[in-house]
Amino acid sequence: MRSPLATLRRFGRDEKGTLVAEALIVLPLLLWAYMALFVYWDAYRSVNTAQKAAYTVSDMVSREMVTLNDQYVPGMRNLIRYLVASNETVKIRVSSVTWSETAKRFEVDWSRSPDSAMPQLTTASIAVLAYRIPKMSEGDRVMIVEVSVTYKPLFNVGLEDSTLEQFIVTRPRFVPKICLVNVTCT
Repeated sequence: MRSPLATLRRFGRDEKGTLVAEALIVLPLLLWAYMALFVYWDAYRSVNTAQKAAYTVSDMVSREMVTLNDQYVPGMRNLIRYLVASNETVKIRVSSVTWSETAKRFEVDWSRSPDSAMPQLTTASIAVLAYRIPKMSEGDRVMIVEVSVTYKPLFNVGLEDSTLEQFIVTRPRFVPKICLVNVTCT
């Protein structure tokens, strides 16, 4: 019969079952890391897709040579929904802005957002966004396309629900000003 001390020493040197014990300790960490990588990659993909969709719409608007009708901006929102392939909330606001050298301020020609999802820009409200608009010459006009897409991560790994926002400023390409139906276009 062995002494209890010898049995205790043998138990301390025995390495059987350590793989299972280590796996139980490390497996939850590996699963969390895999889910976190998936969520962070999905968030990066969503930001990138929203940005590309916003630039696509901005480019389309800047190439227009005819007066835009009332269905144009809602159509752009539907296009962005299609491009981001998301069931999340998509908001868009398209505005025509000019620089007035005499007033030393940006002035809004027109601004539209489907279903009033975003408030229309006014000459007073654009002053808050002036730092985001490049310097312009007297009478120059730009189109501002603002896109907002909500993002909800699939798993809770530290990312909160957020809103992905894009602010794109583009000059009209072929005409000096892009006009809107029922808005004076001089």
